Amino acid sequence: MARVDSIECPLVRAATVGIPATGEHLLGDAGPVGVESIDVGTPVGDDYAPLPLRLDGATVVVAGGTGFLGAHVVAELEHAGATVAGIGRAHYDLRRRDEIRRMLDDTRPDAVVHLAATVGGIGANQAEPGRFFYENATIGIELLEACRVVGIEKVCVAGTVCSYPRDTPVPFREADLWAGYPEETNAPYGLAKKMLLVQAHAYREQFGLNTVYLLPVNLYGPGDNFDLETSHVIPAMIRRFVQARDEGLGKVELWGDGSATREFLYVDDAARAFRLALEHYDGAEPVNVGSGSEISIRDLAHTVADVTGYGGEITWDVSRPNGQPRRRLDTTRAHELFGFAATTTLESGLRRTCDWYQQERATA
Repeated sequence: MARVDSIECPLVRAATVGIPATGEHLLGDAGPVGVESIDVGTPVGDDYAPLPLRLDGATVVVAGGTGFLGAHVVAELEHAGATVAGIGRAHYDLRRRDEIRRMLDDTRPDAVVHLAATVGGIGANQAEPGRFFYENATIGIELLEACRVVGIEKVCVAGTVCSYPRDTPVPFREADLWAGYPEETNAPYGLAKKMLLVQAHAYREQFGLNTVYLLPVNLYGPGDNFDLETSHVIPAMIRRFVQARDEGLGKVELWGDGSATREFLYVDDAARAFRLALEHYDGAEPVNVGSGSEISIRDLAHTVADVTGYGGEITWDVSRPNGQPRRRLDTTRAHELFGFAATTTLESGLRRTCDWYQQERATA
């Protein structure tokens, strides 16, 4: 569905949904500090309902589109017929208001998918909690505000499973999101991302900004980050076991005691979930996106060792943190609201990921 009029004149579209058409996209360049006084516009009526979004012919910005998940989302949306601008830090610094404004002026999108984030494993979160909080909160808050100002038709935000309280009953249900404080090792990151859900609800109520909020579980797959200082558990294990195999090491030591459980989702499945939500979901409530399967870190380690061909001993450094004791999502809402269900098994996904890593390693 072509939206030439919307792309050429976003402020006209803004006026139709009760968002101020006052040229506010020419906000000052001060960034997140020194916010200017602005007209917040007229609240939308109780009968406001967003129009369905057809991806075929739409223009979509994927913030974080050069990253791991983002690259797969870009490919998924392009396959659906959208014109997609996948942007990363090399293009715009989304921590700055003037850069976000320039990005939206350059691209004139119908929809924005917000995947941009500062991310890492337990070690990275413990090393830089302030940075993880500030950058993730600032990027998200400023991006949603800019989308409101120029009248973006739809925004899809990636939250994080790290936002759930530490002792959430398993399986995690969306209704439990506010039942306690997140696990301490990644609480600053989880809370920064959860504030975007608050903002999404507030902006929907006051301004009619159609923002949907997905909570993806731990992702993995080809293109993941394999840096041992900042990677998540699966790529870190794959790299360590492949190196140990090739170097003939008899032992690999991992963090914690292996008792914690996690749920993992293959990245192509996650990309499909974002596409389905853009096309079919316009609700205010957060939606879990996962595989619905749970595995202990100890069992995962043995599975990855088998996939990589490592036959040595696996030991555990119990002085290191386990992180959240258990994670598994209730994915009922995603299936009921926009028809999402994961299709890639963990073993199949691990083999594809390991094959990709070894090919990249061989050509590096």
